[in-house]
Amino acid sequence: MNIKLVEHIYFVGIGGIGMSALARYCNAKGKKVSGYDKTPSPITDALTAEGISLHFDENHIPKYIKDADFQSVLIVYTPAVSQDSPQLTSFASKKWTVLKRAELLGVITEDAYTIAVAGTHGKTTTSCILAHILKYSDIYCTAFLGGISSNYNTNLILSESGDIVVVEADEYDRSFLKLSADISIITSLDADHLDIYNDVDDMKNTFKVFASNTKQNGMLLVNKSIDVDFEAPIDGSLMTYSSKVRADNIAFNLRIEDGSQYFDANFKEIMPGQVYEYVLKDIQLQLPGKHNVENAIAAIVVASSLGAKPEKIKAAIKDFKGVKRRYDLHAKGKYVYIDDYAHHPEEIKATLVATKEIFPEKKITVVFQPHLYSRTRDFAAEFGDSLSLADEVLLLDIYPAREMPIEGVNSEMLLTQVVDCEKSLLKKSDLVEELTNPKRELLLTLGAGDIDQFVEPLKHYYVNEMD
Repeated sequence: MNIKLVEHIYFVGIGGIGMSALARYCNAKGKKVSGYDKTPSPITDALTAEGISLHFDENHIPKYIKDADFQSVLIVYTPAVSQDSPQLTSFASKKWTVLKRAELLGVITEDAYTIAVAGTHGKTTTSCILAHILKYSDIYCTAFLGGISSNYNTNLILSESGDIVVVEADEYDRSFLKLSADISIITSLDADHLDIYNDVDDMKNTFKVFASNTKQNGMLLVNKSIDVDFEAPIDGSLMTYSSKVRADNIAFNLRIEDGSQYFDANFKEIMPGQVYEYVLKDIQLQLPGKHNVENAIAAIVVASSLGAKPEKIKAAIKDFKGVKRRYDLHAKGKYVYIDDYAHHPEEIKATLVATKEIFPEKKITVVFQPHLYSRTRDFAAEFGDSLSLADEVLLLDIYPAREMPIEGVNSEMLLTQVVDCEKSLLKKSDLVEELTNPKRELLLTLGAGDIDQFVEPLKHYYVNEMD
């Protein structure tokens, strides 16, 4: 489709993190952007403040959309919206062009030099670090981020010059197959979204298809820990990275000093006909955990190949403030409060291991809101193993998102999988009182649902009780 001919772009599910970045981009490009979302949120508030018209009635379609010429209207929806929603049902019966979010992203990046970051974990942080290094190095890029960058307080970094685009390649609904990148990064590959994929082998094969879509002469950069035999792009390169085992690009000498993580990096820059090797020492990263060091080394490799100089890279990583809801440290003192988006067993494990490294003497209380009935069912034992690393576990009800309940799948069932620590169920209505009376020595709130609505009240309380 020719997006230049489109006048109105209407987003169904505009408050989602990926959708809102696209809405901001289209608004900045002069399109008349509007949309629907289920409930108000800080993101929808921000979109309204930016001049984007939106509403919260799923049965309502604005008159200016109905009256517009069909060829001038584009409808974009997120897979998180049910296919039988009144809006999508109405649009499907008309002549409007209807695209998934990933399809629009594919159109936008079709003629751009695209870096696509895929992986079941780590793609948001890796994308944000990479975009920050490029911006810090005056290498102009547009970045569609899956989280709010703490450095820029947005999920869209917009450049009016240059043709480099950084995007997250979402494996849900196989959306990332809509992208054809010049550089593809695969950060991790663990079983997930088994409501979409038949099994982990199906996921692996789909990731191989994504990798094979990398353009001729392009680069594929893969975490060495992934047990898949990927092939290099035609006339291109395949490189690996790690902080744990021998790889083409490695982070080593990891240590924690004064509450910050430091590491050294040995990385390669591949240019036409030549390979340059660099060593950077004493790189300071404010984020904890080996997984974040690996996210950083992936960003380093790509940024270097795009022209970022080693000392600029080092300074940018030191300046990187993280991503909101990715190990967001809100209070640090006698009492510590951290909020994190972790919603998969491997993410929870990584978060808890990193927390124990930084705060070895503190008792860790985790409040976890499971996300999706199917994910809770499929990984109940793994969730139990990861959560059992905490000293105390409080489970909220499952956040259903797009799903209907599954018989026998609930937080009470999940709680039986947690062992060797204090544990109980917790209602959202009791959350703030429970967690502030008494105060927890180190509090972690985890989950991808609406648990984030409690961050501000908890932050207020814990910040004011740090002494």
